[in-house]
Amino acid sequence: MSSFSTISAGFAHATGAPSSNAIVTDVDGLEAGMTQLPDGAPAYFARPQSGANCPIVLVAQEIFGLHEHIRDVVRRFAKLGFFAIAPDFLIRYGDPQKAPDIEAIRAIVAKVPDAETMAAFDQALAFAATRGGDAGRAAITGFCWGGRIAWLYAVHNPRLRACIPWYGRLDGPHTPTQPRWPIDIAAELKTPTLGLYGGADPSIPVELVEAMRARLKRARAPAEIIVYADAPHAFFADYRESHRAETANDAWEKALAFLRATGVG
Repeated sequence: MSSFSTISAGFAHATGAPSSNAIVTDVDGLEAGMTQLPDGAPAYFARPQSGANCPIVLVAQEIFGLHEHIRDVVRRFAKLGFFAIAPDFLIRYGDPQKAPDIEAIRAIVAKVPDAETMAAFDQALAFAATRGGDAGRAAITGFCWGGRIAWLYAVHNPRLRACIPWYGRLDGPHTPTQPRWPIDIAAELKTPTLGLYGGADPSIPVELVEAMRARLKRARAPAEIIVYADAPHAFFADYRESHRAETANDAWEKALAFLRATGVG
């Protein structure tokens, strides 16, 4: 396992040079920084310097780790009045930021037990609640692999007010460490959920999205999935070539509106 006292803040090596269009959110008016959760996992958090009882948003990272894009998303939420926190649930099994390629990152991700990840988010939520966050108005959002985690955590913790997965994988290999996928738990979902997906994402075929929709509908689960027809995987990732500004902006506004509608924002 890796040491996490030396986690770097840059972008993951495997994603290539970041785009000049990458959004940079400052820390003016925020308390922001790293903390360590009780089980030793590191987490990045940000919250407004003033104010109390902030709604909480848990942020689940991409497969690229707790790199600068995810930290910036945390700060974006904090600028809007949220206590946002992103636990690094991968680093104990390797550092995706330093991995040479996607295959090396996937090898790291495959080792991470879902049960351990759920516990990390439990601890992140508890930490936020002790630092001025309102656990009664909590939500989770996640990107890429973190989108998968968001679906799973919403079932693990049905007390959440909202769940917003962004292009999270819906099905995949069932292993002892990762035994269930979102499509397996659709009937158990009680948390209001807004899924944001790309119709031009080969890693998550539209047919699979439709199968997920069908299971959610049969279960009368409180969930909606929006598919942006021409959007690729990672359309929100402003530091990558996959970024689609118009789609990303529309999805971000829909996500914020969903948080307001569910009583989080």
